[in-house]
Amino acid sequence: MKILHVSCSPRGQASESNRLSQNIIGYLLKSDPTAVLINRTVVGEGALSHVDENYATSQQSSADVSQEGSISRSEELIQELKSSDVLVIGTPMHNFSVPSTLKVWIDHIARVRRTFNVSAQGKTGTLRDRPVFVAVSSGGRFSGERARQPDFLTPYLKAVLGMIGLHDLNFFTIEGTALGPDAVAEARTQADQALQAYFSSFHP
Repeated sequence: MKILHVSCSPRGQASESNRLSQNIIGYLLKSDPTAVLINRTVVGEGALSHVDENYATSQQSSADVSQEGSISRSEELIQELKSSDVLVIGTPMHNFSVPSTLKVWIDHIARVRRTFNVSAQGKTGTLRDRPVFVAVSSGGRFSGERARQPDFLTPYLKAVLGMIGLHDLNFFTIEGTALGPDAVAEARTQADQALQAYFSSFHP
């Protein structure tokens, strides 16, 4: 099994999304100790450049374009994703949605004629489905009875990853990180319980 871990928090290893995604990876490695882990950090020194003019031109035409710049990086990231058996995304929620760093990664891997096709019936993914685990941290609460803010992150990721063929999405959250240590401790406990329940019947 090959696990691709996409890490998006500017707080790095100190972030709750990283802690949660590492817990997910721990369960995956326990289920398959021989699994290979590939880390793709898209913040800090690993930050990706936005797609360029050559990339944008390639999306409008099937004609040959230069493979330099964004196209080359896009191909690298697509191959990395295609070769994985499991995708783990660790991300904070920024302004009710995905952070810009994750959006840039998505812009590189959601590419017409590479990871999806377009027809009269709409867009169809070309990637084989695989388990996708999304570890989300948020300063406020966006789910459950105590939700106090909207959630555009979850439906967006379901739609855009579904567009390229990834439908087996599993979300785990740490919510209320801005509400104090007690709220964080409660959220961690709830997330840990959810992970235990899920992985008790998980088979890679």
